[in-house]
Amino acid sequence: MTTEPARINRVCRYALAFVFAFHGLVPKILWLSPVEVAWVNAHHLPLPPALFAAVAGVFEIAIALAIAMRPRVLWPVGVAGALLVALLADAMLFAPGLFVQAFNPATTNIAALGLCYAIYASQPAMRSPTR
Repeated sequence: MTTEPARINRVCRYALAFVFAFHGLVPKILWLSPVEVAWVNAHHLPLPPALFAAVAGVFEIAIALAIAMRPRVLWPVGVAGALLVALLADAMLFAPGLFVQAFNPATTNIAALGLCYAIYASQPAMRSPTR
């Protein structure tokens, strides 16, 4: 029998994993977004934007898989939370114009941070013997 906190944990994990998998796959690997290219270019990195985006996308997908497939561990959620905070700060510094767009870094990152919190708060249920 699964407890309600365990179900909440699982749903939040899948939702957070979806955010990372989607953002890693769609705008970075399948269809390189002009926003991603501009963001990479704003950092003046010595890598082509397509390569940097692809590597970042693979990393995001790996985090998504770890979040979804390792329900008893919190480190992938902690990594995700740290990335969300770092990327939010990075967007403020290097792409502040994004904050007036629909579905901007503030709305998506803060909502995803709420999922991280819900996962941490419901994590004890993942260790209970009733699961």
